Order: sequence, then C-alpha cells, then structure tokens
Amino acid sequence: MYLRSVSIERKDEMDLRQYPFSIPVIRSFTSLQFTTNVTFFVGENGSGKSTLLEAIAYQCGFNTAGGGRSNAYEVDASASALGGHIRLSWLPKITNGFFLRAETFYNFASHIDTMPESLPYYGGRSLHAQSHGEAFLSLFKHRFGKRAVYLLDEPEAALSPARQLALMRIMHELEGEAQFIVATHSPILLGYPGATIYDFDSVPVTDIRYEDTLHYIVTRRFLEQRERVLKELFADEEYDNEYDDE
Repeated sequence: MYLRSVSIERKDEMDLRQYPFSIPVIRSFTSLQFTTNVTFFVGENGSGKSTLLEAIAYQCGFNTAGGGRSNAYEVDASASALGGHIRLSWLPKITNGFFLRAETFYNFASHIDTMPESLPYYGGRSLHAQSHGEAFLSLFKHRFGKRAVYLLDEPEAALSPARQLALMRIMHELEGEAQFIVATHSPILLGYPGATIYDFDSVPVTDIRYEDTLHYIVTRRFLEQRERVLKELFADEEYDNEYDDE
C-alpha cells in the first residue's frame, strides 16, 4: 500500500448540521486504515462512501470531477465539501493515480478530446466513439499502471457483469504495485479475493465480511429464491394499491 490511512481534522467551526457532517458516518468519523491493496467502501445511497472517496481524491491532488493531477477542467457540483477537512498518511507518498467518478465520466471524455496527444493512453480513439462500457475498460486497460493509487467511484455503473470480471482481472494484474480504493454496489466486485470491505451503513464505519454485506445477501436471496422474493415484493404493492382504492 501507499496510502496508509485517512483521518478527519476536527475543528470548532464545523457545523454538524450541515453537509457533509450531517451524514452520520462522516459526523462520527475519526480515521480509517488501509491494510490491503484493494479496499471497498459499501453502503446505501447517501451513506457517505462517495463523499469520503471524493475527499481522498481532493487530498491526492486529483481532479474531483474525475481524472488525475494533470486533468484540469471543471464540472458543476464536483467540488469536495469534505476534502479540506481530512488528512492522508502515506508510506511512501506517491503522486501518480486517477479518480474515476462515474457520474461525470462524460465530461472527462470531452476533456480528453481536447488533448489528442493523450488518446494513446485511452485506447487510441475518442472515449465518446466507444460505448460507455468500452470507454471505461479502455481507461482501465490503457491508463492504469503501476506505482499508483486508483480511486473508483461506482465503476460498475457502465460495466456488464462480464466486464466487471474483466476489471477484476486488471486489478489483479496491477495489485502488486498499485492500490485500489473502490466505492461500489456490485456484489461481483466485492468478491475480489483478500480485499478489505468497509461498511458505511455501520456507524462508525467498520470492516465486514463479503458474505455479510447486504449486497451479497440480497443478490444471493434473489438468485436462489427469485419467485418468492418477487411474490413478496409485489404482494406489498398489491396491498398498497388495494388500500388506495378504498
């Protein structure tokens, strides 16, 4: 690992009623240790996992709209509200890496189109000329390398299950000399062997076994008992509709 830990500097002027400190996990957060080369942040929408990952990107000097240290462009609402409040501990400190922000990837692709000399690092053609999933994989295959920290915010957003497995293969090939911190909802990615998984639905954040994540439990139950799950799900809907008719 290169990045060893992240901690929050507590200051008197912090308003715990305002974002991002209004998020329970962030309000109670003190520090988090990175003990494996691959770490996952999991939790429901709004749990704070992307907020912390974005803050780490800010402190790494990466563009919080997505990109590395050399990618200078702006996107509305991409500023990190938490970035100035955290501190990173390195051993050794490195500056190479990348922040993938799935929701602003289109803007990143447009930025790369203004730098044609950079296209060989992304598969040799415009990311806009590829499907969303192909563009993500081009980034992973051609831009990612050794001695770097890669921060990925919901990389599965554009990837089919088969291509999520392809991403895992890339991570495995680089794991000895690269560090990955990934915020995800994917039960496939979470199955990466030997990874640390931090649960942001727990306050404070705690590590969790893969088989104990809600993502695994819900997916497994659906696959093994699909008809029963759907019956229960739609039965609640029918009850609501019957109640509305009265």
